[in-house]
Amino acid sequence: MTKRGAYAAISYMSCAVLLILFNKAALSSYSFPSANVITLFQMICSCSLLYVLRRWKIISFTDGGSLTTSDAKANLVPLETLIHTLPLAFTYLLYMLVTMESVRGVNVPMYTTLRRTTVVFTMIMEYILAGQRYAPPIFGSVGLIVLGAFIAGARDLSFDFYGYAVVFLANFTTAIYLATISRIGKSSGLNSFGLMWCNGIICGPVLLFWTFIRGDLQMTMNFPYLFSPGFLAILLFSCILAFFLNYSIFLNTTLNSALTQTICGNLKDLFTIALGWTIFGGLPFDIFNVIGQSLGFVGSGLYAYYKLIGS
Repeated sequence: MTKRGAYAAISYMSCAVLLILFNKAALSSYSFPSANVITLFQMICSCSLLYVLRRWKIISFTDGGSLTTSDAKANLVPLETLIHTLPLAFTYLLYMLVTMESVRGVNVPMYTTLRRTTVVFTMIMEYILAGQRYAPPIFGSVGLIVLGAFIAGARDLSFDFYGYAVVFLANFTTAIYLATISRIGKSSGLNSFGLMWCNGIICGPVLLFWTFIRGDLQMTMNFPYLFSPGFLAILLFSCILAFFLNYSIFLNTTLNSALTQTICGNLKDLFTIALGWTIFGGLPFDIFNVIGQSLGFVGSGLYAYYKLIGS
């Protein structure tokens, strides 16, 4: 792992911890009715910021692109490149929608515990899509992570079948999305900003139409705290953090690997669980949960060690 790759991993973990807490606050503390609308707001904010930065020539959308070269394309990205990134955009949309919904039904500590099993789905998808194979020490550390997740989840007194099912579906969609980044992102000629732009302008209209026909936009207009300063502040920080999180996901996955991105998600869980437990509660103390969490952290640490020494 290069120094730049390490910075990308740390940036991802920092943004992810904060974003989960802000999303949980909006959906649970304020009981905002639609996770899809928050996703839409995040997408609009991201595209608007990318457009301004690109027009001001602060960023480029291509690898090695010049910031002084004018771009005559109205959409800033050639049509053939947009078509090439269609699979990535739709897996991103699915990943965003399911992940946002998964935060609602499960308390924060158990959410992070169950999300650790994403690593297995990611390994399977990387093998199917890219033929990626891993050394036995990597398999051992991953096995420890999954074992810890099952031990921790076995004694969750707030068990909810729908909530658990949505989290596991989120794990599956996350694995597909990360593997698609690893495969398509590197062949598109776009950097992380360019990939984010393509995702936004492809998925934004689809999500807007979906929220309209489902009535989510109407529910949002009727939301009693819509113009509350506290809720607006949470929504604003959620949109800003989503922008930086998406950028760091692309950067970490392309510089390192999809599996490394997943493991970074496991390593950040220590802070997410501690803060979630303190702020939102929802998970009584239990020795099995502590043992499971500890095994997961040990497995994540072992994976990071083996990657650093080149296993």
